[in-house]
Amino acid sequence: MTASVALVTGAASGIGAATVQRLAADGHHVLAVDRVPASGGAGIQVVIGDVTQQADVDAAIAAAAAAGTLKIIVNAAGIVSADDPEEVVDATWERMLAVNLTGTMRVCRGALPLLRAAGGGAIVNVASVAAFNSTPGSASYAPSKAAVVAYTRNIAYACGADGIRANCLCPGWTATAMAEAEMRVAAAASGRSVEEETRALAQRLALRRFARPEEMAACIRFLASDEASFVTGAVLVADGGGRIATAARGF
Repeated sequence: MTASVALVTGAASGIGAATVQRLAADGHHVLAVDRVPASGGAGIQVVIGDVTQQADVDAAIAAAAAAGTLKIIVNAAGIVSADDPEEVVDATWERMLAVNLTGTMRVCRGALPLLRAAGGGAIVNVASVAAFNSTPGSASYAPSKAAVVAYTRNIAYACGADGIRANCLCPGWTATAMAEAEMRVAAAASGRSVEEETRALAQRLALRRFARPEEMAACIRFLASDEASFVTGAVLVADGGGRIATAARGF
């Protein structure tokens, strides 16, 4: 891939942080956007910003424009909360949509004119396998991620003639701080340790393990690269076989 500017949200941890490092290693100038400082390094420009704040998004887009030719957008900023349909609190629902969906929309909306002016580019929005496998406790999270899938496909169709590709990555269980927090909640409910809960969940996956953030970054790198030049409106599910034979897993 030729050198270009990439903007990554949710860049301070997990999949976003791994993606920043992967794209920088490929020679891109990467703007690492998060509410807290991301790790720096060669080719990495750290930007403090919250995707729920329009002024912060505008500032990040302006920084990308000043850095060179924006060609890649990766929306990895996201939050999760455990709730069921009768227990959803309005504030939780609204916060979930504000970060996972509206934040993604704001970044894409701001970036699209720059991508069009550059003759095209790639958007990769990080959704979740929960968009398709809504499990107990994901009453607000799963809809927010399903909406990201639908929104991404809308961009793909609307902007394809401009050379802009838009795809979704739907990760399954990945060894991130967010997943660890979910395991702590599950462990408290089951009476098991976090390690026991994690091992039990991993046994339900075909590969019998959680993903590493770097594995998700590799998927994002592919979708953003010229190697995926005819891929748009697609959903790449990387869940270690988590959706195989769900009945056999006791779901």
